[in-house]
Amino acid sequence: MAGNDDKESRPRAVQAAEVAPRNRPSLYPAPFADRVAGREKRALGDAFGLTNFGVNLTRLAPGASSALLHRHRRQDEFVYILEGAPTLVTEDGETQLGPGMCAGFPAGGVAHRLVNRTDTDALYLEVGDRTPEDCAEYPADDLEARLGPDGRWRFFHKDGRPY
Repeated sequence: MAGNDDKESRPRAVQAAEVAPRNRPSLYPAPFADRVAGREKRALGDAFGLTNFGVNLTRLAPGASSALLHRHRRQDEFVYILEGAPTLVTEDGETQLGPGMCAGFPAGGVAHRLVNRTDTDALYLEVGDRTPEDCAEYPADDLEARLGPDGRWRFFHKDGRPY
């Protein structure tokens, strides 16, 4: 059958820390990409060929940010803290997180991001669905992201001009 070779070649289990980090640290266009310097993502879901949702093992170095302040229109997001003490920053305020804590963000909800303001790395799992035609809004920046039918994000100014 077509496609079986790819499915059969995928691992059944892996050491999460051994999954290669993404080649490109950020999908954001200039001048935004530098604002997530110090973030490293390992696409765990991709290692298994997951298509309905994504799972990343994400490490934030001291001073690093997970993303720009954002919300998704159609996708839900969830984070679970494994190590460190990142700060959850939302439009409503800030919450210090620690190992064993988690946070969830329903589609269309509050804009959010994590910031590591400590002197040690923070490590967490992030889970998000892959709802087609999603858009991400960035209330503090002149940026909007649209998920294309090919599964790739495209970035635009708020007036619709592409980056």
